[in-house]
Amino acid sequence: MQEMEAAFEVWCSHQRQIGRLRRGSSEAVYRAMWQALTAWCIGQRPPVDLAGLRAPVLAAYLASRSGIAGPDAALTPRYQWRLLSLVRWVQSDHAVRRRGRSASGAAELIAARPAVRRANAADRDDPPAHLLPADAARLQALLCDPAPLPRWQDLRDRCAAALQLGAGLGPGDLRALRLADVVAPLRGPSDTPWQLRVPASGSAPAHVAPVAPWAGELLQRWLAERRAQQLGGDWLLPSTRSGKPWGKVAQYESARRVLTAAGLDADHGGSFKLRHSFALRQLQAGHDPADVARWLGVVDPSVMLRYQQQLGNGAPPPAPPRLSPPV
Repeated sequence: MQEMEAAFEVWCSHQRQIGRLRRGSSEAVYRAMWQALTAWCIGQRPPVDLAGLRAPVLAAYLASRSGIAGPDAALTPRYQWRLLSLVRWVQSDHAVRRRGRSASGAAELIAARPAVRRANAADRDDPPAHLLPADAARLQALLCDPAPLPRWQDLRDRCAAALQLGAGLGPGDLRALRLADVVAPLRGPSDTPWQLRVPASGSAPAHVAPVAPWAGELLQRWLAERRAQQLGGDWLLPSTRSGKPWGKVAQYESARRVLTAAGLDADHGGSFKLRHSFALRQLQAGHDPADVARWLGVVDPSVMLRYQQQLGNGAPPPAPPRLSPPV
């Protein structure tokens, strides 16, 4: 299996060199994916090499991983797309370096699984999946409901959704936040909203995300609940009372529960639609696209262009420019 490991390391190094992959969370995710796949290949009889990763073999691997190690091991369509794309990229890169051709079983399997194809489209979002104003208002009403909740996890889930809809955070941003990343508002002649110092992730640089006032109130409520429950660790949104970090699948399912509770579609676009709704909402409110891009941590101009194109497709014209915090 040295060939598989070497091929991954070469691909990974090249991606870093061209700026498409940064050391940190994204590389760690891809490395964990590849290591799990390699371990499975070694355990097969006979062992599977890089060239042997054809569609039936990859389908068998995905089936073997479905939920066997707890809820965070259940492979979502998005996870399947990332894994299969990784196999395709590494195989293609390896073939090019050897001046050969690569028959991609991964591409074949993606094409054969509509849910996996849609997971990729939801993340690329061209146009971006988002909530209609009435749906966003319905979700916001649920999130801001002051009624006590039966479990602290329920308030955490609502706070996470509020930080996506009210601060434009992505799922990875949520899971990376620590308590020290929260900046309380300053009161005085120049009031500032709640802010979050979002760590760098993948191609997104570290940035400061201001929080809409309504979402800031929920964040404050969550911090108070977190203290009252004496939750451990320094993650802002822990998965357990002892303070363990929140897993990808667990966060994904929590967003589904919140959207379902609000009577909204929990499938198309996942929780990314909340981030996209934030962006569109700010542009419609008249905020400068450069400010919105900075709040989102977006450096690719094509991302903001898609949002602006979406606003041009029958959406109401933006309001006059304003200097207020996010809405």
